[in-house]
Amino acid sequence: MEQHAVVSAAEWEIARKELLAREKELVRASDALAEARRALPWRRVDRRYVFDGPRGEATLADLFDGRSQLVVYHFMFGPDWSEGCKSCSFWADNFERNVVHLAHRDVTFVAISRAPLEKLEAFRRRLGWTFPWYSSGRTDFNRDFCVSFDPGDRDPTYNYRPKKSDATELPGISVFARGDGDAVFHTYSTFGRGVEVANAAYRVLDLVPKGRDEGGLPSPMAWLRIRDRYDADR
Repeated sequence: MEQHAVVSAAEWEIARKELLAREKELVRASDALAEARRALPWRRVDRRYVFDGPRGEATLADLFDGRSQLVVYHFMFGPDWSEGCKSCSFWADNFERNVVHLAHRDVTFVAISRAPLEKLEAFRRRLGWTFPWYSSGRTDFNRDFCVSFDPGDRDPTYNYRPKKSDATELPGISVFARGDGDAVFHTYSTFGRGVEVANAAYRVLDLVPKGRDEGGLPSPMAWLRIRDRYDADR
């Protein structure tokens, strides 16, 4: 671990209060940004999407499950993949137990992937997850929301800019609101590092001296394993 300055209790408190002032400034800015996010205009979702779920076919309106707000985690799990993305699995471990709390704030939280439902269900059982997970494999939902791509796509975009990687699946979070009848409105989407909002583990790592400790790795998340693979890789 990198060596740090060691100071007296009084000096430490001065330094901590200086950082606290910056933290409070960031919190206020974050609150203002959240308010601006909630004030974004909405767009009506006119296309009809039919997903495969554990209780059969479901439309986008059905996914709300009686609530007025829906959050979709775009989980990277391609149609021909043998298992889900390890990074998205890390995220799922973090939001798994929050789903029930969100439901009590009028929010339904689901995951959607292009893989067939039987693959999703097998992977979910393996890792003990309970959140609702739907397959969009028979629809253009993932493509329309710019998280899935096919070879030969013309001018693909990701995170509202030209897509640079050759990945066929990328992560994202999309938010929807329910209107009258079956009306559904898209209110927000975020991609890339924007999805870190759903990862509490990274928030904790940001508190410790070594931080995320990913600087010397071949890629930032090279250390990561699907939860049941850590012991196997020792």
